[in-house]
Amino acid sequence: MSSERAPLSADAVLASSADAVVGIDSERRVTVWNPAAERMFGWREDEVLGRELPIVPAELTAEHGAVLEQVRAGSPLAVFTRRVRKDSAVIDVRINTSCARDGDGGHIGWVQTLSPWNEVQVQSAAMERARLVRRLTDVVADINADLSLKSVLDRISGSLTELTGADAGGFVLLNEDRVELVSLTDLSDDLHGYSAPLETSLFGELLRSGKSVLLANDDTRTLDDLVWADLPGLHTIALCVSNVHGRPYGALYALYSQRRVGHVELELLELLAAHAGVAIGNAMAYEELNLQRVHEQAVSDSSADGIAVLDFGGRIRKWNRSAVELTGYPVEAVEGRHPPFPLPASHGEPIKHQLKDGRWLEILMARIPRTHEWVVDFRDITAQKALETEQEFFLATTGHELRTPITVIQGYATTLMRKWDRLSAQAQREAVGTIAERSATLSALVDRLRLGSDVARGELDVKRVRFDLRELLRRSVTAFKPLSERHDMTLEAEGELARTVGDPLATGIIMDQLLDNAIKFSPEGGTVRVSARAEGEHVTVLVDDEGLGVVPGDEDRIFDRFVQSGVRGDRRGFGGLGLGLYIVRQLAREQGGEVTAHRRERGTRMRLTLPRHGDESPDAAEAAAGVRAPGHASVRGRTRERGGRSSPGEVPLPPVPPARVSQGQPPPQETSNSTKAAEALPRQRSVPRGAGHRP
Repeated sequence: MSSERAPLSADAVLASSADAVVGIDSERRVTVWNPAAERMFGWREDEVLGRELPIVPAELTAEHGAVLEQVRAGSPLAVFTRRVRKDSAVIDVRINTSCARDGDGGHIGWVQTLSPWNEVQVQSAAMERARLVRRLTDVVADINADLSLKSVLDRISGSLTELTGADAGGFVLLNEDRVELVSLTDLSDDLHGYSAPLETSLFGELLRSGKSVLLANDDTRTLDDLVWADLPGLHTIALCVSNVHGRPYGALYALYSQRRVGHVELELLELLAAHAGVAIGNAMAYEELNLQRVHEQAVSDSSADGIAVLDFGGRIRKWNRSAVELTGYPVEAVEGRHPPFPLPASHGEPIKHQLKDGRWLEILMARIPRTHEWVVDFRDITAQKALETEQEFFLATTGHELRTPITVIQGYATTLMRKWDRLSAQAQREAVGTIAERSATLSALVDRLRLGSDVARGELDVKRVRFDLRELLRRSVTAFKPLSERHDMTLEAEGELARTVGDPLATGIIMDQLLDNAIKFSPEGGTVRVSARAEGEHVTVLVDDEGLGVVPGDEDRIFDRFVQSGVRGDRRGFGGLGLGLYIVRQLAREQGGEVTAHRRERGTRMRLTLPRHGDESPDAAEAAAGVRAPGHASVRGRTRERGGRSSPGEVPLPPVPPARVSQGQPPPQETSNSTKAAEALPRQRSVPRGAGHRP
């Protein structure tokens, strides 16, 4: 009888094998799962086919990938490790891994055979893994010892060769579509900063493969076109992606020129890359926090407002530079203490507080809910408070100044209306004259207010022409001499004054105001001396009186709006709005000159300077400037028409000063006819090393 038997098949071999046999395709999916594998791990064939291998513990995923990558690039490999059963039990196994290839020798997957360890092998492998874990722990601790990103990258590169046994290494940073070598060890410093396209780099190849580790050697490809070829004897490159916050940030390159790389080194490289990603993420977060703090500090220090940050108990934690300047308290004097000023009672409601040095602060406070801190913002409002005080004083003074002429006008008008038939012609003329006089005073007051407003808005249009200052001063002094019987007024004019450059109308307003003040603030009388002389490119006019003088320190302040100095500021005795000198200074400056005040042993000296014309011929200068004859120069302004409308016009220099003040009468108001003429003066507007290689 014949005893023919069927040939031994691959399926029969797999089914009969005492060891578990597992086939894995190039996508790392299970394609073969024999009965021994089912008995060893508990999963049926239909439960694992087409899936990723379920027996690899999570903590050994890096080892599993490293083994597959090494076998794909080299020869078969045996490792002692652990795998997990379906019932979650962990068993110690020996795994032999080899590469599966097609008929043309191309890689199509892996074949693994798994068998249990004996006790001696288990202990030996456990000791080796414990040693590697300790080694990795020490390296990771060293990497995380510094939070500077550059230092962290340098420590990673340095740890790479120590941990994996590589002969050299580096960290490549992913920057959009390019890669840059930002840290290296045991390589030429000339490579630092080298950049290449991502598409042609090994890093790009690794990202396209979807793997976490890549092994390239001279058996599978040429390495001469890579920038790493500068390392003599280079035969293998292992690289692994380092992810930060789940996204590729860079790659670790381990270069081997003398030593050989094994699966343990690949596993350590992958673990190091994972820890490096965490360390880099921490360093980036730290640097971002520091950058944010620098920005906040820069904003805080550049702010003109004082800024303080208070803790929950109201004590100062931060105190910016403006806070020091506003309060005079340095940081060390206030840190940990309560602010040197009161705080608002409610959130968002500002308060105003005056410091001991007289400075006013506006204080605002807001809460930071997340940290339970408070931000206090305070600014200097001293000027604002002064303006508010000036405005209040101005309103009160203006009301007083307006009330007097209005009261007189109203009284006389009422008298005329009720008693016209009983009044003599002389009495009627005197009443009408008084009404006219007081109306003129009221009009001059309103004109002064309007001129002050124009000056404040910068709407002056002062001409600069050549005129005879000597003649202008003579007319002003002559006009003021009869105004007070208690005062003597003299004029001394020296040098060439006919070539003064400026606006004769504006200069006339200035002189009227200075002479008016000299009389007003010399209630006991005395001499008012007016002197003028040429000094180089300027002419200087001095007006000296023997009156009340200026309070020390107020020499410049009296040129502010609504300000009068010392006893001079008693508006009940002297009247006025405090606008005269403010207008005078602006008119002088518009002409290229200046007005200043100086204290004398007795009285005050007012000093006016104006520019002089050059040495060119008078006819040419006058033709260029369009100058009229002396006494007829004009300033562009606005004249009032009927119906209250304004129209452009030219206002002649007024020759008549304010009405005469006789002995015993109150001093004249701080006005002059000149101000009415110039009620508005609009303003004149005036490639690296290795560029052919890739990483």
